[in-house]
Amino acid sequence: MPNSVDPNSPIYRIRVAVPVHLYDCFDYKLSAEQYQQAHIGARVAISFGRRHLIGVIVEKIPTDVPLNSSFQLKAIDALLDDRAILNEQVLSLLTWSANYYQFPLGEVIQTALPSLLRQGKPYNLLATVWNVLKPSAENELKRSEKQRNAYKLLSVHPQGTSEHLLNLSGIENSTLKALQKKGLIDTALKPQDFSAPPVQMAQMPLTANPDQRLAIQQILKAQNKYQAFLLDGLTGSGKTEVYLQVMQEVLKKGKQVLVLVPEIGLTPQTIDRFQSRFHCHIALLHSGLNDSKRLQAWQYAETGKAAIILGTRSAIYTPMPNLGLIILDEEHDLSFKQQEGFRYHARDVGLYRAALAKCPIILGSATPSIDSYHLVEQGKLTCLELNQRAGNAIMPKMHVIDLKIAKKQHGMSQQLLDEIGKCLARKEQVLIFLNRRGYAPVLLCEQCAWQANCPHCDAHLTLHYQPYSHLHCHHCSTIQRLPSACPACHHTSLKPIGMGTAKVEASLQELFPDQLIIRVDRDSTSRVGSWQKIQEQIHQNKSAILLGTQMLAKGHHFPYVTLVAILDIDAGLLSVDFRAPERTAQLIVQVAGRSGRGEKKGDVYLQTHRPDHPLLLTLIHKDYRAFAKQTLIERQQALLPPYRYAALLRCESRSQENNQQFLKQMSQQLQQQSTPVPLPPASLPLIDIWGPIPAPMERKAGRYQAHMVLLSAERAKMHFYLRHWWQQLLKEKPSDLKISIDIDPQELN
Repeated sequence: MPNSVDPNSPIYRIRVAVPVHLYDCFDYKLSAEQYQQAHIGARVAISFGRRHLIGVIVEKIPTDVPLNSSFQLKAIDALLDDRAILNEQVLSLLTWSANYYQFPLGEVIQTALPSLLRQGKPYNLLATVWNVLKPSAENELKRSEKQRNAYKLLSVHPQGTSEHLLNLSGIENSTLKALQKKGLIDTALKPQDFSAPPVQMAQMPLTANPDQRLAIQQILKAQNKYQAFLLDGLTGSGKTEVYLQVMQEVLKKGKQVLVLVPEIGLTPQTIDRFQSRFHCHIALLHSGLNDSKRLQAWQYAETGKAAIILGTRSAIYTPMPNLGLIILDEEHDLSFKQQEGFRYHARDVGLYRAALAKCPIILGSATPSIDSYHLVEQGKLTCLELNQRAGNAIMPKMHVIDLKIAKKQHGMSQQLLDEIGKCLARKEQVLIFLNRRGYAPVLLCEQCAWQANCPHCDAHLTLHYQPYSHLHCHHCSTIQRLPSACPACHHTSLKPIGMGTAKVEASLQELFPDQLIIRVDRDSTSRVGSWQKIQEQIHQNKSAILLGTQMLAKGHHFPYVTLVAILDIDAGLLSVDFRAPERTAQLIVQVAGRSGRGEKKGDVYLQTHRPDHPLLLTLIHKDYRAFAKQTLIERQQALLPPYRYAALLRCESRSQENNQQFLKQMSQQLQQQSTPVPLPPASLPLIDIWGPIPAPMERKAGRYQAHMVLLSAERAKMHFYLRHWWQQLLKEKPSDLKISIDIDPQELN
C-alpha cells in the first residue's frame, strides 16, 4: 500500500527483534505517547504476517531519520513492559552472539527470556507463600519426618515463607500439599518482594593450602576488572573451596555471582555447598524447573535480589544488574555447547560477558579443554594450578587390564571382580563406569547373523528390558517390539551382544546378591527428583556398587568410593573425530578422580583391548597435562583447531546426492566469491574448504546427512566471508533441504 502519511508529521518508530528465522530486525510505528513509554530491552506485542508475536525493542529510531520504505509501517499491538527487562549489557551480549554464531537476533533473544515472558505473560507474577493454619501441631506428625521438618520451618515464619525458599531448603511440594490436606498449612498468592537481603556468612571457610591460597589471592586482585583465569586443579584438589572464598569477597561488596555447571544433576550438591557457606538468596536456573519457577528465579536475578545465580548453559544470558564474578565449573564439558538451533558455547560467551561486565571469570577443571590451554599459551587466560588433593587424600593408582588375555565373567575380568569383592568386604564403595545405557547395544541372530538395525538410521537398535522388553534407537527414538524369532530366517536363537548398564546391573546382582547396586543413567533418573534421591542413597550407604554413565563422572564428590572400574573405553580410542582422544582422556581422568577422595587410598581399573595405546600410556605414566601438551603440538602440526578457526555446515535431505550437489555449488561460490563491499587486508589467508562428505552417521531419522568444514587461520577472515555467503546460501537452498551452521564445532556428527 502506498505511504499515505503526511510527510511533514513526525513518524515514531521502533526497531524490533522478531522471533523468526530472518536475519533482519523490523520497524514498527507507534504513537507519540507510546514512543515516550517505550524502552530498549522491553517486550512489545506485534503482528508479523498473519501471526501475533512477542518481540523485543532493540532501537528507538529518532524522528528526524527519514523513512525509506514505500510501504506503510504496521503499528504495534501493545507495549508489554514499562521498563527494560533486558539491560544494555545483556542486549550487547546477545547482539554479539547473533553476529558471531551467524544466527538471527530475534531467535537469539528468545534464549535469554523465560518461556512465560516469550508468551507475553506479565512480568510481575504473584509468588506462592505458605502459612501455618494450626499452630503447635507437631504431635500430629510423628509418622512423617519430612512433614514434621517442613512444619517446624514454617512455624518459625509467622508471616509465611515463599515456596521458592522452601524448595531450596529441600522441602518438596508433595510434602507441603500433604500438610495442606491435613489442614495444618495453606497457601496464598502475594506480590513478590524483589529487595535484596544482606549476605551473611553461614559457615567459616576452610583453611586453604598454599596452592589454593595463591589462586584466591590472584583472582581477588582482579576484582572490578576483566581477567580470565583457568583454575587447573587435580580431581579432588579443592577447586570449590577456591570458588567459595573468592565468592565471599565478591558478595561482601554487594555484587552478584553467576555459577554455571554442565548438568542439572550437579546443582543439588553445589547448592548444598553454597547454602552451608552463605546466608543469601540463591536463584536456580535450569531446564528441570517449571515455567513459573524459572520466571521467578530469572526475576530474582534480573532485579538483583538473588546474590548467587546457579544454572546450566543458558543461564549465561540472564540479566544481572550487579554482576561481579562468573564461574564455569567443569569448563571442558561438552554440555556447555548447544548442539541444536542456536549453537553457542557458554564458555566463550562467558568470556565475552565478563569483558562487558568488567569482572573476573574463572574456568575450572581437572581436565581443561585443549582450547583453554591454547588461550593460556596466547596469554588470554591466566593459569592457576592446584597440584595436591584437599586434606590427606592422594591420587588413585591406575591399573590396566588387557581384555585380550584376561579371564572374564559377564564381560568383567576375574581380576576386577576379585578386587570389587575385597573392596565391598571392607565396607567401601565401588564405582563402575560404562558409557552405554540399556541392556545390550546389539541383538544378533546366531543362525544367520541378522542384526536389529534402526529402519531410519545407520545404527543398531539397543535392547531394553525396562520398563518393558523393546528395541530402542537412541538417535531417532524409534521403538520396536522385541521379536520372538529372527525376521530373516525365523530362527529363535536371538542373542544380546555387548553390554549396557542394565545388563551389567543384572550381572552384578547375580555376582554380589547381598550388595546394594545403584544404577545412574538417563533411564534411572528420568523422573523429577530421582537424581537427588539417588545421591542421598549414595551418601547414606557406605558399602554399595555405583554403576552408571557419564552422569557419574561429572564433578561429584563420593567420599566412600575407593575403587573405580572403567569397563570399555576402546570406542573413544578408535573414533575418526580429531577431538575424540581429548574427550576420552578427559573422561578417563574425570571418572578415575571419583576414587580415593576420602581418607582411604583409591584404585582405578581400566579394561581395554588396546593396553599399549599411546593415550593410555601417557595418562598412566605421566598425567593429563602431558597429554594436553602433546595434543597441542599435534594439532598445530596438522593445522587443526585451536590453531585454525572452524565452521561446520550440516546439510540434510532425503537424498545424499542432493546434499552433495548443493554443497559443492555453494563451495564453488565461496571460493570464487567477489563481494561488492571492501575486502579486509590482503594479508589474510583464504578459507580452506573440506568436503562436502557424508556425515559419520550418514542416515539419521530417515534423512541423509552431509558435512562441509571451513577452516581459516584468522577469525576475522572467516566471519567476513560467512556474513555474506551464509545468508545468500539460505536464500538459494531448495525447500526440501535443511542446513545449519556451527561456529567452533565441538563434534563432527
